[in-house]
Amino acid sequence: MTSSFSPGQFAQLRAGVVGIDHEVPLLDGSTVPYVNLDNAATTPPLREVVEAIEHFLPYYSSVHRGSGFKSRLSTVVYDQAHEIMGRFVGADPDTNTVIFGKNTTEAINKLSYRLNLAPDAVVLTTQMEHHSNDLPWRDRANVVHVRSTPDGMLDEADFDRLLARHSPHVALVAVTAASNVSGFVQPIHRLARKAHQAGAMILVDAAQLVAHRSLDMRPDDDPEHIDFVALSGHKMYAPFGTGALIGPQQVFLRDGPEYSGGGTVDIVTLDEVHWTGLPDREESGSPNIIGAVAMAAAAQSLMALGMANISAHEDELIAYTLRRLQSIPEIKVYGSSDPHRSGEKVGVVPFNVAGLSHFLVAAILGYEHGIGVRNGCFCAHPYVVHLLDLSEREQQLWRKQAVDGDKTSLPGMVRASLGCYNNEEDIDRLAESLQMIAGGEYRGDYVVHQPSGDYIPASYDERFADFFLLRPYEPTTEVGHGACGN
Repeated sequence: MTSSFSPGQFAQLRAGVVGIDHEVPLLDGSTVPYVNLDNAATTPPLREVVEAIEHFLPYYSSVHRGSGFKSRLSTVVYDQAHEIMGRFVGADPDTNTVIFGKNTTEAINKLSYRLNLAPDAVVLTTQMEHHSNDLPWRDRANVVHVRSTPDGMLDEADFDRLLARHSPHVALVAVTAASNVSGFVQPIHRLARKAHQAGAMILVDAAQLVAHRSLDMRPDDDPEHIDFVALSGHKMYAPFGTGALIGPQQVFLRDGPEYSGGGTVDIVTLDEVHWTGLPDREESGSPNIIGAVAMAAAAQSLMALGMANISAHEDELIAYTLRRLQSIPEIKVYGSSDPHRSGEKVGVVPFNVAGLSHFLVAAILGYEHGIGVRNGCFCAHPYVVHLLDLSEREQQLWRKQAVDGDKTSLPGMVRASLGCYNNEEDIDRLAESLQMIAGGEYRGDYVVHQPSGDYIPASYDERFADFFLLRPYEPTTEVGHGACGN
């Protein structure tokens, strides 16, 4: 494969992913190296991130509270993590703040509380959004959804119409930078210019973008400046549970935080509270220092690799994936299936196999081929239903069945999502496995679990204890979490 990485550089990158050579068990008792094509949900950790944590752990201590050396060092490192994450997205440190939390979902929920929206405020979002950039706004404002084109791209003409119709009440445009379903990348800076012209601010959910392409918020006085960015460490090769919300300091200094308590104040009397500065007032309680260090270390690693190099490599791999899947007549790819349009999307490829449930296809890939994918609606039900072009009658039927506790008919897709470390051999494994599945070649006797819709092989003993457990495994009837997932 030709890309911006030399063969030696790519080999080093791939070797720097934790677990890249780990084998997993198959239904027939054999083991194979795991192929992870579920990066849109969670990426594996980079070895550099794990090494940074291991190096830091002996000095791990409280921040902003202790006088000892370890506490002083931890405080400096934690503050550096804020600075690095701001630099990673091009935020002006003099006017913007970086607030750490658990993930993108928490970051967007925080902003929904902190914006002080007027009763008649409109939040303009899109049909493409992950639920995390839709549901938090529904109780806070009048939410208006921009529709998608039949192939799943943003209908920008509809965006323009709705923005004009609801102006001047539009307070915020909330848009994903890249879809977790189709991979389509949004023209966020063009949308920012339009939002600002209408007197609105813009929030970009960058969870699916920042591991694949560079993001630059641009200077505050740039008409195409991004006001708010939300992102998650676990989607950019950093485990340990941290996300970030980045945006203008003035928004968070207007009043007290939605969560108050330790670390958020300078002075408290029985009658008064004087809030501390940023970001401390927005990070109540003892923070996740390890998560912040991991996220910042991952950002440094990605910047060192070069986001342009990552994008070039992934564009080529997306095109290769689309060509391989097109060679299997039974497979339908949703969104863009044109290899020549690979530059319009990050590495997310949703598809179905004719005549087979998406639940079953994903199960066979996992149990019989050692390939991790995701299936379902990916926490973006309206968008997936749109791409599947389901009739209203079909939608009503599966909704009723799901509410009644039977999710076996839930619509959905199988999603293969790529990381910067994936290669053509990973895609070949996927394509060859799908060719077999499409031809009816699989060994398992699969039974469906109605409450979740998941398929599991009958009488299969998952020997998790041979790999890792915290305590003896006690099987239950609960399987999976239904057809949502990231």
